[in-house]
Amino acid sequence: MPSTERFRSMKLVKALFIFLVILFTVLLNAKGQMITGAWKGRIGKQKAEIKIIQKGDSLTGTSYYYESENNFKRYSIKGYFDKATNEVIWWDDQLLEERTGKLSLGSPGKIPLLSSADFNCPGSGKMMLDGKATEKENQSISKGDLHLDKIQTPLFNDEWDFVIDNYTVGANDPDIIDSIASIAGTDNTNVIPEKPVQLSTEKIEEPVAKKTAQQPGEPLKKEESKTVTQIPAKPIEKKFTERKKVFTKEILVAGDSIELRFYDNAEIDGDSISLFLNNKLVFEHIRLTAVAYTIKLSVNDLQESNELVMVAENLGTIPPNTSYMIATVNGERYDARLASSEGSSAMIRLIKSKPANSN
Repeated sequence: MPSTERFRSMKLVKALFIFLVILFTVLLNAKGQMITGAWKGRIGKQKAEIKIIQKGDSLTGTSYYYESENNFKRYSIKGYFDKATNEVIWWDDQLLEERTGKLSLGSPGKIPLLSSADFNCPGSGKMMLDGKATEKENQSISKGDLHLDKIQTPLFNDEWDFVIDNYTVGANDPDIIDSIASIAGTDNTNVIPEKPVQLSTEKIEEPVAKKTAQQPGEPLKKEESKTVTQIPAKPIEKKFTERKKVFTKEILVAGDSIELRFYDNAEIDGDSISLFLNNKLVFEHIRLTAVAYTIKLSVNDLQESNELVMVAENLGTIPPNTSYMIATVNGERYDARLASSEGSSAMIRLIKSKPANSN
C-alpha cells in the first residue's frame, strides 16, 4: 500500500511538472506574440518602421517612412486590433518630425497612409504583418502591399521605446501609455535645424487704428468695443512660470555657436524636457535617452548674459527628472547635471566672454 501511494504521488508530481512546463511555454509564447513592439519592412515602395502600442482594443505609437536615419518623416499613429480575426488597422495621424539629408534623392512619407494587415505568427519566434495600404484621405488610391517583421532593435529611438521594453512588467498601464502619448503627440512639426537657431530680436508692434476727426455739430460717436482673444499659455509655459529656477552652472561662450547635448543622467525611464532661453520657449518635447539630443545656438543672437532653463515635462518613472548636459564652446567642453521636479527647474547661465583686447 505505501508503495502504491508513492507511485501515485510520483505520477501526480510528474503530471504537475508537465502542466507547469506547458503553462510556461504558453505564457512565453503569448508574450512573444504581442502586437506591441517595433516592426520593420516596407509599405508600398517605402522603407518603414512602425512602433505599435496596444491599449485594450486600440493602438497608438509612431510610424517612420525613411531613406536613411537622416532622411525621414515621423507620424503619430492611431488604430485598433481585432484579436478574434488578428486584423490590425492603423493610420498616420499627425506629422511629428521631419528630417532631410543633404544628399537625399527623395522625400519619404509625403502622404499619410492608412494600413490594414493580418498579424501572422508562423513559428520559431517570427511575427509578421502582411496587408495593403491606401492614402488616408482617399482610400480609393492604393499605395501597394505592406510587409513588416517584428524586430528587437529599432533604427529610430523615440518616446515609445520605454513602453515597448517594459510592456510586460508594468508599462502596459493605460495611465503610463496616456502619459507618453501626451508627450509624443503634438500638433507642431518638430523640425531639428542643422544651422544654429536664429533668435529673433525684432519688436513686433501692433497696428494703431486711425481716428476720424469729429466734425462740428456731429453727434459724438461711441467707440466700437473690440473683443481681444487671448491665446492661453501652453501647460509647459505655466510650469516654467510657477516653478523655482535653481542656478546650476555658469558657462562662458564665444565664437559662432554653442553646441548643447542632452542625455538621461540615470536609468532611461521616459524623462522629457523643454528648454527656455531668456524666458522664451525654444525647444520642447525633448526625450532624454542614452543617445544625445543635440541643439546649436547662435552666439551672435545671445545677450551679454543669458538664462537657459530646463523644465521637466514629466518625471519619468523614477523622479526627479535628471539630465546630463555637455556644452561645447570653441572646442572647450563643459558638463552639468541638471535636475528638475514639480517644484523647481534647473538653470544655467550663458555669459558672452569679452575679447582679450577689449577694455
